[in-house]
Amino acid sequence: MTPTLIDRTRRTDAAPGKGADAAPGKDDVDAGAAPEKTPDAAPRRALGREADGLAVASFVLGLVGLLVFNIVLGPMAIVMALLALTRHTRRRGRAFLGLALGAADLAVLAALVTANGTVAWSIGG
Repeated sequence: MTPTLIDRTRRTDAAPGKGADAAPGKDDVDAGAAPEKTPDAAPRRALGREADGLAVASFVLGLVGLLVFNIVLGPMAIVMALLALTRHTRRRGRAFLGLALGAADLAVLAALVTANGTVAWSIGG
């Protein structure tokens, strides 16, 4: 099933006395015609939502990564923040926070590896 677009600018029903190929005049107005929209408005809106989602996801992953799985969540937060920034997100602050938290995840990981000598760590002692 493929969606079809209806062209409302063409008139298929010719008025009496006019030919079917006659162009509609300036005074002819189709009351049922929808206003013209740009064809790429929907994909641009979807990309904006996707970029905003990437910014929020990078922030959340960076925040959670401070506590657990910072070896995985830190780089993921950095990549998602950079993708959101390159896609011109409206939530630039969250993307920058996700980027900073991802870097902080890696800094915490480096500090813990230096202190313990291992990647595994626990809060309890």
